[in-house]
Amino acid sequence: MKEKEFERLTKLKKIEEEFYQKGITSIAGIDEAGRGPLAGPVVVACVVMPKDSMIEGVNDSKKVSEKKREKLYEQITEEALGFGVGIISQEEIDRINILNATKEGLTAAIKEMEKDLQEKQRGFEKPEIILVDALTKIDTDHIPYKSIIKGDAKSYSIAAASIVAKVTRDRIMRAWDEVYPMYGFEKHKGYGTAAHIAAIKEYGLCPLHRRSFVKNIV
Repeated sequence: MKEKEFERLTKLKKIEEEFYQKGITSIAGIDEAGRGPLAGPVVVACVVMPKDSMIEGVNDSKKVSEKKREKLYEQITEEALGFGVGIISQEEIDRINILNATKEGLTAAIKEMEKDLQEKQRGFEKPEIILVDALTKIDTDHIPYKSIIKGDAKSYSIAAASIVAKVTRDRIMRAWDEVYPMYGFEKHKGYGTAAHIAAIKEYGLCPLHRRSFVKNIV
């Protein structure tokens, strides 16, 4: 690893290091992908990385290319002590709104992470702290949490979670592209690009679209 990348990762782990110095040994990071798109689910990921983890290239998922994210996803999930993903459908988003759906996904991701952690680790213990990107008033299964604005750019654990969430969601949208190729989901992943909006106006809505998000388009 080049010195510049080592320095960047060290800086990205500053928040984690502050907790480690206080005697905390297990930290989970949480982030989501897909709060803004017009179609598809919202995906929340929760990961617990080893204290000494320094995966080259881990960063806010928006700053990493799609090809690189796929590679990092494999490295993160292989190295993680435990990880989980919560996937909340577009129907549920329409029913309870995107904020509540994201919180529901967060709760599901934590439960999956705990299940994975228990299966992988002997002497299972819950993480002592959860670092989460921006969200507050959340159900973390009684684990203390710290909400960090733009956390995916400030915390290694949250950045790792952002990559897991983004890759998971992108794979879902690429699969849906094979079912509804006229919308171009493989390219824009459901976000409101000009091409996507034009496709909606031409073909109408499909079951993947969030009705509460497209009211001004159709």
